[in-house]
Amino acid sequence: MSTHSGYAGWDIRRAGPDEAEHRLLMLPGGLCTTEFYADVMADPGMAESGLGMVAVTLPGFGRTPPPKDLSMENYARLMGEFAAEAGCDVLVGHSLGANVAIEMVAAGVFSGPVVLLSPTFSSGDEATFIRMMDRLGRVPGVRTLLWAAMVKMLPRAMKGEFAPDRAEALAAAMGRNDPGFCRRIVRSYFAYLDRHGSLVARLCDSGVPAWVVRGDRDDIGLTDEEQRGLRACPRITMVTVPDAGHMALVEQPARIAEVIVEAAAGRR
Repeated sequence: MSTHSGYAGWDIRRAGPDEAEHRLLMLPGGLCTTEFYADVMADPGMAESGLGMVAVTLPGFGRTPPPKDLSMENYARLMGEFAAEAGCDVLVGHSLGANVAIEMVAAGVFSGPVVLLSPTFSSGDEATFIRMMDRLGRVPGVRTLLWAAMVKMLPRAMKGEFAPDRAEALAAAMGRNDPGFCRRIVRSYFAYLDRHGSLVARLCDSGVPAWVVRGDRDDIGLTDEEQRGLRACPRITMVTVPDAGHMALVEQPARIAEVIVEAAAGRR
């Protein structure tokens, strides 16, 4: 845990040269913390690139202080302000963090290249169990116990997607979450997706160069129409990571580092 002026209690992890010409802002996904970027940040290719790196847990996850407004628009604003103050000009987001990144470029609070690791472009694409948790999480008397059980059980269930030497640390990071906060932000997240229907046009119309990165066995869906829209956009590059699921950043960190360095090259 480290703090930045004005961001007391935030989980901020830094790597790379202090005086780097270009700096990444890296946003983890839901239930995740900066621990999930540790392997990418430590990759030799990242060190050779000379990039500065700043990973920030989305406020509220990992028991960090949550904002009063849990809307995706507010998260985009908060992260846009942080990026400006920290001098970040390349944006990387995973899962929910990738959706915050989409809103950042769509709202015009960030204008640099963006690497989106397994984003969700519409509510129907989201994993079935998350959609079920959102529906059941609206039922009084059930939601509290249900989300408490999910936060306890999900890290154990996901250990198989983590490297053996990292599984305990990553599972522990996921387990340090407040169930009530998770329930509320998931509801806000689905409300955001439903407001827009699909985020493909929103991303393309931002005018920002974007890399959409997905594991070849990712459980986040992508409709044929969304795929056509992404491939038709001249500013979007589609990348499939072999032998990886939704957690490609911890399953194949070297490949993710390569994509990030490629995206950052456009800033040089």
